[in-house]
Amino acid sequence: MDTDGSSGEAERTPDGRYVVVKGRRWRATDPAIPEPLRKQLVAELMRARRLVKSDGDAARHRVQDAKVALGERGHPWWEPLDDDAARERLAATICVLLRERNPSTICPSDAARVAGGQSWRDLMDTARSVAAELERSEHVVITQKGEPVDVETARGPIRIAPGPNLEHPRPSP
Repeated sequence: MDTDGSSGEAERTPDGRYVVVKGRRWRATDPAIPEPLRKQLVAELMRARRLVKSDGDAARHRVQDAKVALGERGHPWWEPLDDDAARERLAATICVLLRERNPSTICPSDAARVAGGQSWRDLMDTARSVAAELERSEHVVITQKGEPVDVETARGPIRIAPGPNLEHPRPSP
C-alpha cells in the first residue's frame, strides 16, 4: 500500500519525485530508505493517521514525524542534506521508529540509514548528537548493555530507548 492510503502502484512523475493521486501531486517516499525500515515507518504513519481520527490535533505531530522520516515532508530527499535538514529528519526518524517498535530499542544507525541513504555512515555522529538532544527533552533514553548512559561520554555501541515524553511533540532540533 502506498502511504497515500491507496492500494496498488500510484502514478509517478517522470522524475520519480512525486506521486499523482486523483490528479493531485504528492511528494513520493524517499526510494533510498531500506525496505524493512520503510515498512516500519509506513506502519507508524498509518497508526498515526488512525490516531488523528480518534485523538485529533493531539496526534498530528506523529503524522508529521512519519512524513518527515519518509521524506514526504521537510527537506526534499533528492537534494543534499545540510546539517539542519539532517538533524530534523534524524529526530523524526528516531521518534517514529521508537513508536513503531515500542518498547524495543533502536540503533542510531537505523535512523542514519533512513536519512542518509548510501552515505548513512557519514550521519552516525549527527545521529548520536540528535539522540542526545532528544534525551535532554526526555523523548528518549540512551542505553548501553541495557543501562542508561551519557551519550557524550559513552564509548562503543549505544541503543536508543523510548523516553517518558516520546508520545509528545518533540522540540525542533
